[in-house]
Amino acid sequence: MSVDVPKYLSGKKKEEDIIKEPSHYTRYAIEPVIFIMQNGFTFEIGNIIKYASRAGYKIYEGMDAVESEITDLEKIRRYAEMRINVLQGKDVL
Repeated sequence: MSVDVPKYLSGKKKEEDIIKEPSHYTRYAIEPVIFIMQNGFTFEIGNIIKYASRAGYKIYEGMDAVESEITDLEKIRRYAEMRINVLQGKDVL
């Protein structure tokens, strides 16, 4: 499977497509979603990778950069708790 070169590496400037190519993910040589899918991670681990890769780079509406990064780090913690629950045979949530 070939991986398209992100727009920021191709030298072309284009208006950001926040659905298909949000800048907080396309800054990597391999987008997290491609990495997650190609490696068959579980839902919880995939989300940990997703939020870890964007922590500090996505700004949420109504939050500053620090608050936004903390939010993504809290999401990592929540998905880690969910995965631990699965492994321990407990309810996921």
